[in-house]
Amino acid sequence: MIALLQRVSQARVEIAGDTVGAIGVGLLVLVCAEPTDTEAVGQKLLQKILKLRIFADAAGKMNRSLQDVGGGLLIVSQFTLAADTSGGNRPGFTHAAPPALGEALYDAFVAAARAAHPEVATGRFGADMAVHLVNDGPVTIPLRLGA
Repeated sequence: MIALLQRVSQARVEIAGDTVGAIGVGLLVLVCAEPTDTEAVGQKLLQKILKLRIFADAAGKMNRSLQDVGGGLLIVSQFTLAADTSGGNRPGFTHAAPPALGEALYDAFVAAARAAHPEVATGRFGADMAVHLVNDGPVTIPLRLGA
């Protein structure tokens, strides 16, 4: 799975002008499943995200995790993270999981996040979403774990 983490002071997802998910301080996680991914890969990725020390401690060093700061987690599906731009000028998306698998893995990832963390909001798989965020830092971290 591929994830792009953005440390935010606030973030929200809108669909057709309606807010469907929002957080204050925390992480916006754009997530993409690949064809060989499994729920176990999603679990490992989630644990990494929850424990990654990218929030400032009292000395201003990135030494605290999302769990340490009690921040929110906004999870948004984004198959374009698997874009193949190696040929031509139009990206290909064959490296992304097929829609049915992608949705199942996204749903499992969200369910695991809700079981492990108190504040979880989401977008909607396959929807045309507008994602609004205030990147804090800015801090943006790419993560990739495979089967």
